[in-house]
Amino acid sequence: MSDENPAPPFVYDGLDPVPEPRSALAEVAGALKEAVHRLGDAIDAGKKPGRPLSILSNIAREAPLGSLLIAFLLGVAVARRR
Repeated sequence: MSDENPAPPFVYDGLDPVPEPRSALAEVAGALKEAVHRLGDAIDAGKKPGRPLSILSNIAREAPLGSLLIAFLLGVAVARRR
């Protein structure tokens, strides 16, 4: 037998360290950042040639008054339904 005792472990086996609690504000901020990132990616994907946002921007660039008239008429139609 030896006189040396083994050193106890610093962390108990099988237990994970307790995660640091996050405030509600930090969780909301993280969720908002993720949503903005996903929205930006969706807009960038829609601006590629041949996609709907690209087509709409080309139409608005070629005929701005016609696009404004259509947007106004759509707004009136939606407002009357309510």
